[in-house]
Amino acid sequence: MTRRELLKVAGAAGVGAWMAPLAGCANNQQQQQETTNGATFRYCLNTSTIEGQDLTLREYIDVAGEAGYDAIELWVEDVRKYLEEGNSAEDLKKHIENSGLTVENAIGFAPWLAPGKEGKKAGFAQMEKDMNMMGKIGCKRIAAPPASQTDNLAKMEVDELDFFEAGERYRELIELGHQTGVAPHLEFWGVSNVLYHLGQALMIAAIANHPDVHILPDVYHLFRGGSGYEGLKMLGGNFIEFFHMNDFVDDIPREEQTDSDRVYPGDGAAPMNEILGALNNMGGTKILSVELFNPTYYKQDAGKVASTALKKMKNLVAEAT
Repeated sequence: MTRRELLKVAGAAGVGAWMAPLAGCANNQQQQQETTNGATFRYCLNTSTIEGQDLTLREYIDVAGEAGYDAIELWVEDVRKYLEEGNSAEDLKKHIENSGLTVENAIGFAPWLAPGKEGKKAGFAQMEKDMNMMGKIGCKRIAAPPASQTDNLAKMEVDELDFFEAGERYRELIELGHQTGVAPHLEFWGVSNVLYHLGQALMIAAIANHPDVHILPDVYHLFRGGSGYEGLKMLGGNFIEFFHMNDFVDDIPREEQTDSDRVYPGDGAAPMNEILGALNNMGGTKILSVELFNPTYYKQDAGKVASTALKKMKNLVAEAT
């Protein structure tokens, strides 16, 4: 099999079948103990869920705290804009802490996978800048998706992305996270041309060959990219720490669904018992972050939307565990 043929296979479920067991091998004794005890679930609000209500950054935090969430997931651009307006990172961090929240993850779009030496250089420089900024407000993680601020990555096809180089870059990104104190979690997008499948993410993580590899799955993206959910059952321990919660509808073809079609967890067709059962069996701490972009919810009170999403997630976890 040539490398090109191997990379094409990486987009299929078969890669997940032979790569996934590698991801859960580290610290077997500890992971077995965690699996026996089940996972500890914490609940997080991604601010995209209520971004249509035109709230300020501090109001996002207030809504999450008042609704009873454990944590909040912020967008890098929102924080950057807030600081550029003359506000301080110290005051923002204090406001988050006073609301009873932690910042468990950040959503950014640094093009760390952009092709070529110059693309890599620019992408890593942006990621380092984002990490340093988010670290000042106590953020623990940052998403590392197949994003690009230029057209070149977006126009690439799967067999044009060197997965071996991607794995080496992810390893470097993890080391950069050690320097900044903000850990990059590899994210795949179901709509991406080059990184859309769980199997591909597992391949990159295995090639990175680092004890701190993590992936960031999403109910919608697992569906939209054709990964399905069986692969989650092959993973163990803290390989997955952070998980995006939402649901997909069954009256729109998979290939035609968009972010705006996402609905509350449990209100769609996703096998939530299966998904949450797999996460529970992994053990460790699992942070469930609701991430929606539904225009129908944007017309409702932000506090009501946040509270409804939290209640649905907790009910689903109770049913599955």
